[in-house]
Amino acid sequence: MKNSLLASAMQQQQVVKGKVQDELGMPLPGATIIEEGTANSVVTDIDGNFEIMVAKGKTLNIIYVGYKMQSVVVTGSSIAVKLLPDASELKEVMVVGYGKQSKKDVTGAVTQLNEEQFRQGVNTSADQLLQGKVAGVRVVQTSGEPGAGVNVTIRGVGSIRSGSTPLFVVDGVPLSNDDVSPSGTNVGFGASAAKNPLNFLNTSDIESISVLKDASAAAIYGARGSNGVVIVTTKKGRTGKATFTADSYLGFSTLAHKLDLLNAKEYREAIKDPAFDHGGNTDWQDVIFRNAVTKNNALSYAKQTTTGNYYVSVSQMDQEGIVNQSNFKRTTARINAAESFLDDQRLKIKVNLTASETKDNGVPTSDDGGSNGQLIIHTLMANPTRNVFNPDGSYTNFNMNAHYNPAYLLSIYEDETRTLRVLGNMETSFRLAKGLEYKLNLGIDRTMAERNTTIYPNITDLTPKGRYVQNNLESKNSLVEHYVTYNLPSEKHKLEVLGGFSYQKFERSGNAFSVDNIADRSVGVSPENNPAFAGVQSGVSGFAQINELQSYFGRANYSFDGKYLLTASIRADGSTRFGENNKYGYFPSFAGGWNISQEDFLKESTVVNSLKLRGSWGQTGNQEVPNKITKPSYTLAPGEGYYLYDDLNLVNGVRIDRTAFPNLKWEVVTQFNVGLDFSLFNDRLYGTVDYFNKTTTDAILNIISPVLSPTPDIWVNMDGKIVNKGLEFMVGGKIIDNQDFTWAMDVNGATLNNKIEDLPVSEILSGTISGPGQSGVTANIYKSGYSAGSFYLPKHIGFDENGADVYQDKNGDGVIDNSDRYIIESAIPKFSYGINTSFRYKNFDLALSFIGQTGGYLLNNTGLNALNINNLASDRNVLSDYYDSGANPANSPKISTLYLEKSDFIRLNTARIGYNFRPENIKWLQGITFYITGQNLFTITNYSGFDPLINSPKANGGNQSIGIDYSSYPTARTFIFGTTLKF
Repeated sequence: MKNSLLASAMQQQQVVKGKVQDELGMPLPGATIIEEGTANSVVTDIDGNFEIMVAKGKTLNIIYVGYKMQSVVVTGSSIAVKLLPDASELKEVMVVGYGKQSKKDVTGAVTQLNEEQFRQGVNTSADQLLQGKVAGVRVVQTSGEPGAGVNVTIRGVGSIRSGSTPLFVVDGVPLSNDDVSPSGTNVGFGASAAKNPLNFLNTSDIESISVLKDASAAAIYGARGSNGVVIVTTKKGRTGKATFTADSYLGFSTLAHKLDLLNAKEYREAIKDPAFDHGGNTDWQDVIFRNAVTKNNALSYAKQTTTGNYYVSVSQMDQEGIVNQSNFKRTTARINAAESFLDDQRLKIKVNLTASETKDNGVPTSDDGGSNGQLIIHTLMANPTRNVFNPDGSYTNFNMNAHYNPAYLLSIYEDETRTLRVLGNMETSFRLAKGLEYKLNLGIDRTMAERNTTIYPNITDLTPKGRYVQNNLESKNSLVEHYVTYNLPSEKHKLEVLGGFSYQKFERSGNAFSVDNIADRSVGVSPENNPAFAGVQSGVSGFAQINELQSYFGRANYSFDGKYLLTASIRADGSTRFGENNKYGYFPSFAGGWNISQEDFLKESTVVNSLKLRGSWGQTGNQEVPNKITKPSYTLAPGEGYYLYDDLNLVNGVRIDRTAFPNLKWEVVTQFNVGLDFSLFNDRLYGTVDYFNKTTTDAILNIISPVLSPTPDIWVNMDGKIVNKGLEFMVGGKIIDNQDFTWAMDVNGATLNNKIEDLPVSEILSGTISGPGQSGVTANIYKSGYSAGSFYLPKHIGFDENGADVYQDKNGDGVIDNSDRYIIESAIPKFSYGINTSFRYKNFDLALSFIGQTGGYLLNNTGLNALNINNLASDRNVLSDYYDSGANPANSPKISTLYLEKSDFIRLNTARIGYNFRPENIKWLQGITFYITGQNLFTITNYSGFDPLINSPKANGGNQSIGIDYSSYPTARTFIFGTTLKF
């Protein structure tokens, strides 16, 4: 009887053949056909065809990413299916580490931005696109100079020394956080920072950016994920017609905020000494700053075929800076290609390749120029009664009291950085069996950069005989990854298992030389073309370093019935930067999710479309420390160091430069996260809320060595914690949504409570201050019980009857000194937010983006150095507010809370208005868009400096500084006029 029933059931099974196509009739290879309620499934071949054994009357579900699922009841032996696009589904697919996931299956704190959500305007690097768009992600410029660096922090500052930059992954290749261009050598103006390493990417090539914020999402990157992970995915061809896109814009930039200094008339009324009136009338900000022009042109071609997809682009940007002589130029080319092979598309090969050349022309600005030789400093404090030129046309020279004509400084200085960077990878995937796929990812990131810095012979005391310095830097980042994924196809159970191995090698080398006593700027061949044509070689140096990472990683994602979600991952990383005793670090994570809206009591709800509860715990690491610091270092030291005696004869020995510490191990970040995602009222209202607690332990620091150690300092893991905790939210809605008019808005925000706990030393100081009499002075303190980057300053409580400074005498001894300093929190804002809204009326669209922050402070080191009241007694200018304060010009500059200001602000970051023209009678033209974009349009703030959203790198002993504004290149206000054509 049993055999009879089995035979009958088998007779009902039949071969069903079919074809799956898109809405245009093109075949869809790789579509999944699954028998409803079973694990019986197949995928379509290169021509969209499939065969499956299934009984009549059964239902087949046809699934393809980006298209609406279609269900078909089997009534015969063949079927044909046409799938329709589902734009909303495309947006629901999120890029995570080593793959993609449907948004409804994600258990970690992940935010993905697509192209239409990026920050508009002139963006030279990918990190700028995130500003104001993702809760808990703070994007702060170190300078307004084109191509300058940007600080990106995710969920607060998590390290004292190593910085807080997240890991950037571009098309599957993790980048190094090291600079790829040389820093500028001090030729009289202070050293200057390297350029932004992300400048090589053409931002119009970027399709999406995913931000992995919690440990569950970032732990798959282990030792490099402690500060979060940013995954950048570039564009590829899409189903449909081939598309040729041309985008071109012209931008005009001006100084966003001009400082209110005394003009010539006000200065004459303020000074006591008539010798300080030089008879002129000059606004030095107008002399140094200019109206700048930006030109950008980009062309791209995209196409998807039945077996693959292609994307090709070229672009060129030419951006003038708002300071004379500063420029940024970039030329890029990219090709992304994917192709499938064999009849069943078992073999797939993807190639991503980009090459760029950037040229940065800098000006004499720096973060460590002190009180002397810095362009912005001298521009602000220049006496407005002085003239730019003498009657004979030569520059006026007021080389006195470390004060110079800023226009003359520009005339004697050149700084050019040229960087060539190539980033590429090839990913090969082979389907070993049903649901089982092997992938090989080979990546290369190669950079060559040269920086030429010149100060020509001049009549100041700043290297008066001239100097030329060339710095060269080469870096190579090689990647080899093997990993296997297994997917269990089932309607009730969904399981994905990932396991792999990764090896990454970082090679860096550089050299530098300098030439002194060079010829005048107008004589002979320029130094970069023939540096030996005049002068004397004054220095040669070089270095070479190799760092390697070897990693093993695994992850499992499981969901049951679309309701209950589990994720677990682990990564083991071995790094050559650590000692033999702690070469490997192990970083696990666990997460769970509950799709509450899939439960029976909500499944039919007309109010709740989706509701998901998430929770996660995990650990990530930080290895951003110098190479070889766990190993001893020696120097041959004739005539010094240690000595040996051989038959009473002195023998030269060696000097120990670095003490070995093989027990050094990784900084570890442990993070707990709980979140809620929701969508209501037919997706008209949606959002997410997350609470996080992120704790850093085993901080790596360079501290004073114990007594009798052979070196004065040593690298160790220090006890103590840095705790960041807070609440993040994003709430959005489609307020109006009809055929002719739509209005959408979203608001994101994040609170942050940062605290140092259990630090075994009493304090760590950082934040080097520049200015007259400020040598050795610091402003930041790391101390238990206070937030990272708190300020440590004397309290300025006003002026006495003579206008003299009055400070709080903390210990009551009648003397104001270092013992009278107070700890004031904090440089880190307590709350940051972004507001984004968009309108569409027929063919017109308007988008506005606001950003803001509250609860933080900035130390205005520019005011302390360049604009203090003492300038009136020194033939210099002063800020109007300082003059109006009633202070006595005899007051000496002294760091205090007088220069500590709130950094609260709200800014209209970008505004864009466009018109979309769709010509029906021109078949070859898909559309034209005309647009105008305004960037940094206005800022409401009480901060007296150029920009409240700034952070000058003023580290002390390698410990990072926070919340100091020192003579930064100002930010610009920009208007862009552009056109986009699609053919």
